[in-house]
Amino acid sequence: MGSLFFFVLLLSLFPWSHSFYGDVAKDFKNKGDTMEVKVNKLSSTKTLLPYDYYSLSYCKPPVIINSALSLGEVLRGDRIKNSIYTLKMRETEYCKVACRVKLEATSAKKFKEKIDDGYVVNMILDDLPAAVTFDTSEWHGNRSKIPVTALPVGRKNYAYEGNEERHFIYNHLRFTVTYHEDPVTKFSRIVGFEITPYSVNHEYKKWENEKTELFTCTSNSDLLISSLPQEVDTDKEVVFSYDVLFESSDVEWESRWDSYLSSGNQIQLLSLINSLWTLLLLSGVVAMVVVRNLYKDINIYNQLETQDEAQELIGWKVVHGDVFRTPHNATLLCVCVANGVQLFGMMLTAIIFGLLGFLSPSNRGGLITAMVLLWMFMGLFGGYYSARLFKMFKGTHWKKIAFKTAFMLPATFFGILFMLNVFMWGEKSSGAMPSGTMFSLLLLWFGISAPLVFLGSYLGFKRPPIDDPVKTNEIPRQIPQRPWHKIKQLLSVLFAALLPLNAVFNEFLSIWNSIWPDQYSFGFLFMEFVILLVTCSEMAILLCYFQLRSEDYNWWWGAYLTIGSSGLYMFAYSIFYFFTSLEIEKFVSVIIYFGYMLMGSFAFFVLTGTIGFCACFWFVRKIYSSVKFD
Repeated sequence: MGSLFFFVLLLSLFPWSHSFYGDVAKDFKNKGDTMEVKVNKLSSTKTLLPYDYYSLSYCKPPVIINSALSLGEVLRGDRIKNSIYTLKMRETEYCKVACRVKLEATSAKKFKEKIDDGYVVNMILDDLPAAVTFDTSEWHGNRSKIPVTALPVGRKNYAYEGNEERHFIYNHLRFTVTYHEDPVTKFSRIVGFEITPYSVNHEYKKWENEKTELFTCTSNSDLLISSLPQEVDTDKEVVFSYDVLFESSDVEWESRWDSYLSSGNQIQLLSLINSLWTLLLLSGVVAMVVVRNLYKDINIYNQLETQDEAQELIGWKVVHGDVFRTPHNATLLCVCVANGVQLFGMMLTAIIFGLLGFLSPSNRGGLITAMVLLWMFMGLFGGYYSARLFKMFKGTHWKKIAFKTAFMLPATFFGILFMLNVFMWGEKSSGAMPSGTMFSLLLLWFGISAPLVFLGSYLGFKRPPIDDPVKTNEIPRQIPQRPWHKIKQLLSVLFAALLPLNAVFNEFLSIWNSIWPDQYSFGFLFMEFVILLVTCSEMAILLCYFQLRSEDYNWWWGAYLTIGSSGLYMFAYSIFYFFTSLEIEKFVSVIIYFGYMLMGSFAFFVLTGTIGFCACFWFVRKIYSSVKFD
């Protein structure tokens, strides 16, 4: 086990652990080559409802062109379009006028609502998201910069006279483009993109469109003459302007994503160390309790010479005739395990692809697209294992189990997604999936996933049944009734479910802090996934051993539900996080948040439950095949 973690740690240190840094580098050969700033959705952590950038009265280009989007980008609510901001390579410009907009009552109301809800603008240049810094001298005299992750629509502040709260828009943007010049070809490549926003109440004498001369800024320096911010109100005229600055950098194009991906690494490293301590502690308990006692028990059982001596023993050997008895609701158990196998295969393959560099952070939504497609193709393995288990439980109709495997969990998820989509449609949010995307998901489900599940079930049912290492008695053995047995089982479930969630807690926390993250540290993610796998397996084996020692042979569902209950803790923490860290007030936003958290928690329940079941299945077969039976 130690060598495995050492190998994974080495993998995470290589550059590919953060993923491949782009597709094809774009070379700017000459000074003055044009580059276009693209605009994406408006997003907010207060509402979780993304909107189209041009749903607000921003400057619009003559023709708005929609960029082609992947499935993952559509599911994230991305709507990438061109903008009026056109830059020229290595040509500095100051006080450049974009347009002017007179705010009607409706437009002013929309801007105020978006500022109140904390909406931010997502801008992109050469597939790089904009990093935003604030010049604090805009509020007070001390000039310094505060970095943030996105560009707010505006800010609220109190008026100079009275206590009336007013809204101000960021209408002047200072673009700082960092480029790297190749020493041989002299071609330039963009390696950084930063925006510093300002709110400026522009003044001018005569409007001449882009040639308008503003009194509030100069065309030969970055000096802003006006210190009055631009207020948002009905019939207010807003002039949008921008500066363009270029800075040379030694950072090469292949490393331009490092500054985005390195944030939070220290927290993730501390989380990893905490998870490793948990795993080492649990491994020590399993080694001392289970392995040592099992070794002693197996030696004692194999040295028994008479049947009378065997009957006097107590413990896990006396239930050998019932331990492989078909459980209640065996069909449902087969379906749950099969869907867990699909989830496990999807997550493991996606993380490995990211670790090897096949998922680029510049490909927005690439991870979501990969996970959707991998889920579809993993239906082959889900169908195979559901049929294998079903046949082991003496099932005969493989088409029945294939149908339930193909439709039970996906139908549940699709139903929740459709319900959330209806709410987003009602809010006219860009997060609402278009009907074409809904049809594409249905086509993938019925055209790829379901047929592969049926093919896997057919192949699995053709295989010989899994032989039990011991024969099952015709008459079930009575389980001894012990005082406090049910309470002890409940406490065991509550305790066991905490450890798997604790092992990956900070990974979930980072996901909660950014609902649809764009960048991933796949090295940390892979190590956390391995820790989760080992923790769930060891905890399931430990509790299964104690259950069998108490002569309770109903371990099938216990192995699944005990570890899977960590999904309940995950949902409970999402409730705690909602009330302590989020400021969501809209009813639709609450529904969306808990809808996504319900799906995520249920998926975690199915995944961890399947890991616990498979670990216990291997463990039970292993120990009962190690003992001689008459």
